[in-house]
Amino acid sequence: MPNTIDAHAMKDLVGQVVGTSEWVQVSQERINQFAEATGDFQFIHLDPEAAAKTPFGGTIAHGFLTLSLIPLLTQQSDVPRPAGIKMGVNYGGNKTRFLSPVRSGKNIRGHFKLLEVDEKRPGQWQQTMEITIEIEGEAKPALICEWITQFFV
Repeated sequence: MPNTIDAHAMKDLVGQVVGTSEWVQVSQERINQFAEATGDFQFIHLDPEAAAKTPFGGTIAHGFLTLSLIPLLTQQSDVPRPAGIKMGVNYGGNKTRFLSPVRSGKNIRGHFKLLEVDEKRPGQWQQTMEITIEIEGEAKPALICEWITQFFV
């Protein structure tokens, strides 16, 4: 059962790390499926032999694949959800930095810090989260972004 909280009470959490996700594997199959879905067939994602000759040492996930896993990581986290939520939508991002490649087969997880939450109109809220996606066993994260979501209660 997700951790729920009154939308107004979320304001008290601003500035705090509010959750961490479970680990999610970024398999070569997932990378291949993302390439098919987006048309990004660059060899560093799909050709293990050619990618082994690069500084990456093997195939890596698309940066946008890692970014696109944010909804899954959020769903598999203990981040509080507004009670009575009817829907949530991605609104955009303020900053995104791809800091380290995610090698095929690696596990990643998200850490979520609530930066801002405001009621835009009755029942419509906007939150900004700083999301850091950690790569298991590596010191440098895959990415850090500020992501904006709107939700309706």
